Amino acid sequence: MWTVLIILLVIWVVLSIVGFAFEGLFWLGLIGIVLFVGTVVFGLVRRSAAKKKV
Repeated sequence: MWTVLIILLVIWVVLSIVGFAFEGLFWLGLIGIVLFVGTVVFGLVRRSAAKKKV
């Protein structure tokens, strides 16, 4: 599970960098940032839920 989250985080960072590097793809940078934050929050929620089960 954590491997998938880390891969997604790397993809979102790359999308953000590409989006901000090219002026016409600014929207891609914003989407990358939103998805990065969403993935981090999702990972933290899953982690805290797993700790509560144990």
